[in-house]
Amino acid sequence: MTNKKPLILITNDDGYQAKGIAELINAMKGLGEIVVFAPDTHRSGMSSAITTTHPLRARIYHKEENLTAYMCNGTPVDCVKLALNEFVERKPDLLVSGINHGSNAGISVLYSGTVAAALEGCVFDVPSIAMSLCDFTPDADFTATAKVARKLAEKVLKDSLPKGICLNVNVPAGEVKGVKMTTQTQGKWVNEYQRSKDGGDREVFWMTGNFENWDANNENNDEWALANGYAAVVPVKIDMTAYDLIPEMKEWEIQC
Repeated sequence: MTNKKPLILITNDDGYQAKGIAELINAMKGLGEIVVFAPDTHRSGMSSAITTTHPLRARIYHKEENLTAYMCNGTPVDCVKLALNEFVERKPDLLVSGINHGSNAGISVLYSGTVAAALEGCVFDVPSIAMSLCDFTPDADFTATAKVARKLAEKVLKDSLPKGICLNVNVPAGEVKGVKMTTQTQGKWVNEYQRSKDGGDREVFWMTGNFENWDANNENNDEWALANGYAAVVPVKIDMTAYDLIPEMKEWEIQC
């Protein structure tokens, strides 16, 4: 690697063969040197899981000028940790995770391997962006999402991000009117499992569900923006401390 160009680390949770990461790589070309470090298979819903029960392995699956791509048998966070600890020669100027097949808006931010990889970039003080397209179909059209990713990457490379903050970006399927800075929609998933039977007539449960929106009339949240044709950008932080509650809970302190 040279030190003349920005270094961009790319990962995802859909696996190195997913269409979304291929589109993201193309969107980042020309901005600097690119290192891809992605799971060797689909690992959605991993959140910040790390591997402790078996060794990690990584190997190059593609190489060209200004692009080196690795596959790894770990989770998205494993990929970021391993890349930054063992494979890149200098700290990246930008980490971009995605483009995820499906939304990571609202409460889904807690479960997302795509967002967790960006948060792990924050841990290493690397400006990071998580990109998701609200379309689960394998052959989804990533054109608009790739354009949003490119523009945000250019902005972050120019102006960086505050320490400990990454961007969770969700883009609606179809036409995109623009980009809005939003809050995370308040709500939760309900009816999350479908009961069924396996071949041995044993009961099994398949994950499904509907998002229960507690914040439907709020025009400042990500679900509203997406429903109205805007890409939603939520700044997310790694420090989860509820600072505003500490003064109120001082009375809970005890002497041991």
